[in-house]
Amino acid sequence: MKKVFLSTFVLTFVLLTSAQNVLQYVNPLIGTDQHGHTYPGAVYPFGMVQLSPDTRKDGWDGCSGYHYSDDVIYGFSHTHLSGTGVSDYADVLLKPFSTVSLFKKQNFTDDRQFASKFSHNNETASPGYYSVMLDPDSILAELTATARCGVHRYTFMNEKDYPMFFLDLTWRDIVLDSYLEQNDKYEITGYRHSSAWAADQRLFFVMQFSEPIEEFVIMENEQISDKKSVRGKNIKALIKFSSEQKQITVKVGISATGIEGARKNLIEETGKLNFDQIKALAEQQWKKELSKIAIEDKDQNKKTVFYTSLYHCMIVPNIYNDVDGKYLGRDFQIHETTDFDYYTVFSLWDTYRAYHPLMTIIDTKRTTDFVMTMLHQYEEGGLLPVWEFASNETWCMIGYHSVPVIADAILKNIGNIDKELALKAMIKSATRDHFGLEFYKKYGYIPADMESESISKTLEYAYDDWCIAMIAKQMGEMNIYKSYIKRAQFYKNIFDTETGFFRPKMNGNKIVPFDPREVNFHFTEANAWQYSMYVPHDVDGFKTLLGGDDALCKKLDKLFTTDNKTTGRTQVDITGLIGQYAQGNEPSQHMAYLYSYCGKPYKTQEMTNRIMNEFYTHLPDGLCGNEDCGQMSAWYVLSSLGFYPVNPADGIFVFGSPQFEKAVLNLENGKKFILRTENRTDANFYIDKITLNGKPYTKTYVTYNDIMNGGEIVFKMSSKPNILAGNIIADRPPSQIQDYLLTPSPTFISEGRTFKNNTKVTIYPTHKSHQVFFTTDGTDPDQTSQKYSNALTVNETTTFKAISYDQQTGKSFVTECKVQKIPEGRSVKINSEYNPQYSAGGDEGIIDYLRGPADFRTGYWQGYQNEDFEAIVDLGRAETVSYVALGCLQDARPWIWMPVFVEFSSSDDGKNWKPLGKVENHVKDTDMEVQIFDFALKLAPFKTRYIKVFAKNYGTIPTWHPGSGGEAFIFVDEIIVE
Repeated sequence: MKKVFLSTFVLTFVLLTSAQNVLQYVNPLIGTDQHGHTYPGAVYPFGMVQLSPDTRKDGWDGCSGYHYSDDVIYGFSHTHLSGTGVSDYADVLLKPFSTVSLFKKQNFTDDRQFASKFSHNNETASPGYYSVMLDPDSILAELTATARCGVHRYTFMNEKDYPMFFLDLTWRDIVLDSYLEQNDKYEITGYRHSSAWAADQRLFFVMQFSEPIEEFVIMENEQISDKKSVRGKNIKALIKFSSEQKQITVKVGISATGIEGARKNLIEETGKLNFDQIKALAEQQWKKELSKIAIEDKDQNKKTVFYTSLYHCMIVPNIYNDVDGKYLGRDFQIHETTDFDYYTVFSLWDTYRAYHPLMTIIDTKRTTDFVMTMLHQYEEGGLLPVWEFASNETWCMIGYHSVPVIADAILKNIGNIDKELALKAMIKSATRDHFGLEFYKKYGYIPADMESESISKTLEYAYDDWCIAMIAKQMGEMNIYKSYIKRAQFYKNIFDTETGFFRPKMNGNKIVPFDPREVNFHFTEANAWQYSMYVPHDVDGFKTLLGGDDALCKKLDKLFTTDNKTTGRTQVDITGLIGQYAQGNEPSQHMAYLYSYCGKPYKTQEMTNRIMNEFYTHLPDGLCGNEDCGQMSAWYVLSSLGFYPVNPADGIFVFGSPQFEKAVLNLENGKKFILRTENRTDANFYIDKITLNGKPYTKTYVTYNDIMNGGEIVFKMSSKPNILAGNIIADRPPSQIQDYLLTPSPTFISEGRTFKNNTKVTIYPTHKSHQVFFTTDGTDPDQTSQKYSNALTVNETTTFKAISYDQQTGKSFVTECKVQKIPEGRSVKINSEYNPQYSAGGDEGIIDYLRGPADFRTGYWQGYQNEDFEAIVDLGRAETVSYVALGCLQDARPWIWMPVFVEFSSSDDGKNWKPLGKVENHVKDTDMEVQIFDFALKLAPFKTRYIKVFAKNYGTIPTWHPGSGGEAFIFVDEIIVE
């Protein structure tokens, strides 16, 4: 743990030298416009505090609390997330004002009454500093920070004004508990425990003012309290100073461990230092961090893009332990670290791809701390982090991507990491039965009808498993290696040779119709195009499935040149499109570099140069998508230097198109790695020749060890492509699984999941040379089972199980297909309109005897938004009925509630209806657990032909829900008539 003492601060308080000041090239406003979701406020490198203005508190473009299009500031809060797609933080909002009537009015219910207009013309943002003039009160707000403290300075320009502050502990998130106390004329303390994305976020604070407080008023539940300390869920305060005080400095220490932790942080890091001294120290630390890479180039705008990108890589993750080493662990107990710093905010689905590999080059100490944090979180909470912040696991996104971060550090020999503990933790993440892993292990892929986002999960689990295999192999654990190197090939089980895409399978069948442009719930924030080439650990194996080098190159060409329109559901994350390539979201970001794996590195150079120059600019809208806690920026930092890690954990960096005349990596081991370009212009973006340490270099990649050993690489640039580079296979980046090869499982083609008379079933192997064996008696087939030769016709409900068999690689996983016979004559007429994304396969999907699982995105459910559900089942003839029911789903987070009630009625002619009964809902609307409930009536047997079902929609979403004001869904499957 790093202990930062006041004496150290004083000793390091020096003016910036006359050398080049990298801070001038950082513009924190980049990414605050459009959908970048960044914030412009004051932050110390990797700091616990992110002190920034709040211009909005809701909406997708309000995730960071600030958007460049706004012209109103509600206040300045002390925590913010950078570039995320979900909102949280914005703790302890402080807002200066000088209108006395507001203080006397004491009406705290309207957020806007304390808000101020502002202009970007009067706004300044730089590393460690932010300032803005607040209108019409003419208050100059200035912000700076230490690692764990936010420091405000407010200058009140109008002579007769009283300096006043509004303190809001209710801002934005749902408050679970809060506390506020005035200790003396200078100090306020308190805490806020809140729930939003993080279910239980805890923050304690100590707030000290430079001048004595003249009047302090607490409001509890919008009522004035005469207490000096209050605990509750709705606490705000007004603070007033003498009119003689025209400048107030506010120091705020925060902590997750308690008020005393916040106080220690405040004393240790700010002491008697004034605002300007603290600002200078923050700037000095920023200069030190940013100087890890020194860029030389005439293009000032490109330098701004580069250093702002590097800056964005250094504001997350955030240090989470106090100055004394105490931190709030994943078990919500207080722990203490003595040999490393404990961090939070791990956006791992994003950052494992480029951010963490970048850190292994420029910040090996923090890389070690990140890994140590992850392992401690495993020991404290039982699982490695997936998307963690503030000691909460959000379970956001997919995969178990702590694994590649840890594996990368071990394989690069970074830090003294406990390999036994690391392997144990990795295996724990890979063997749980959640998020489709139980099906992944059973079938060798995730069936789309059993788990949503099945393609993305299968592909990303397979990559994580390759990382586990590499660690097991290094440790000599060959049984574990064998198991996980096979799992790393599960991508083969979802590859469709007909289309050349990874294609979802439902009931053992590839889905029909299939449009690779369609954005749906089979993919994570993407479509089939954007996940079409995600096999970073076995590119050669993937090429073999496609048909070789030429097939991969043609696939890439089509990716970048096909129509850029997507179909299906709206997905706001899919931005920065070139064809179907989407730079604005992570699944695509390695694709341009794949040309180098098929011998066309010049095409990588063309496309990466285009991406950098089209989608990264020096303006506020200079990011084409969510910044995602450093990933979007890390892609640019690495790519602009001239290389990128397609496989984030193999230590290989594939060359792209270097953007600068010279870049110097000042490594922690004391060495320098220098990258130079010769003849680099806007037109000369192709690499013609390369030398490494003065010798000709023909490989199209560089290794981690090459970089860390120091030296110099020179790229001779040209306006013409070098079509000979990469022709020799040995010069291409290696990516191949060579042992324990997997036989891909077969695929069924049936005429549907249900039938009425008979149906035909066909079975196809992935490779024509493979034999297929099957059973229909429930047993798993092997090569002694019945051999498949021709299509099979059945007239009863049947479950098929099939395998592919190859003499060299053995038998595949079992694929299952069940065809269900349903009664003839039964039909349904739906009098409501379902959302096309939630169709259950069509109208008859709600009477097909197949029940929807707990995951609403699997295709079995019909969804109705902002309308009631009504349907009529025609039994085909009069039948005896004794039981009717409607199956419904509640998953309140994504706006799905049980109907208010369900009514049933019957008719002999379809015109005259007789009520059968009404079933009220008894599931609480505040219950966030996913649950399925049958609204059912048991009846005295009677004969009828028609059954009508009516379900009343929940209606408008209430204010307590994050989707407040939206319209609720009813999800149904199925209508049961017995």
